[in-house]
Amino acid sequence: MKRIIVGLAVLICFAAAGHGRINDPDPRELVKGAVKYLRGNTSRAVVDMTIHRPDWERTMTIKAWTEGRENSIFWIAAPPKDRGNGTLKRGDEMWIFNPKVNRVIKLPPSMMSQSWQGSDFSNNDLAKSDNIVDQYTHEIIGRQTRHGKTVYVIRSLPKPGAPVVWGMQKLKIREDNILIRQAFFDEDRELVKALDMEKIEMLGGRLYPVKWKMKDAGQKEKYTILDYRSLEFGVDISDRMFTIASLKNPRL
Repeated sequence: MKRIIVGLAVLICFAAAGHGRINDPDPRELVKGAVKYLRGNTSRAVVDMTIHRPDWERTMTIKAWTEGRENSIFWIAAPPKDRGNGTLKRGDEMWIFNPKVNRVIKLPPSMMSQSWQGSDFSNNDLAKSDNIVDQYTHEIIGRQTRHGKTVYVIRSLPKPGAPVVWGMQKLKIREDNILIRQAFFDEDRELVKALDMEKIEMLGGRLYPVKWKMKDAGQKEKYTILDYRSLEFGVDISDRMFTIASLKNPRL
């Protein structure tokens, strides 16, 4: 009888190790909560984007508005040569506007993963696309403690047939919904790039990652940094904000 009891205990321990702890939160809800925390119901922000390469570096200032998980619009405010270039995301669709030729272009799905303005952020990244919530399955594979808070390590794998780019993602999310790392892997599970939140401060009335760094996995001197200059949540946004007409009339 004693051997049976010991055997059952071992089996239970292995089951717990394989499927997470009983009191762990739902991993999908963790991911969903982190996405919502970054965006809020509505938001308005001013962000400096610095693109760094081994032999050059340039900085742009971006003004951005978001609404829920679906809509976002942003324009480049500086430098002057890029001023007025805009991007609109509405649901699963995205458009870009070039004021020099006064032309709006709708991006096909194949271009959503391409670089935005030569940075290490893709069109999807900068629009804070939330397809990771519903197009991936999520599993808690580890736990850490940072600054007295539990950090959940989550492995996200694409669902069969999901129209996504990445073969796997790994996230680190604090118990208070703050995303601190998001790593992107190809179909062979090789790391391609990683987003790290390097500084968390009070901004917009809440603790928020005010410095984001997207870094290429293979090149030490190839990265892009987002520095938040200002951020407001719960702002009133007109129904006309997320439209093609609005995209062609920058709020700068």
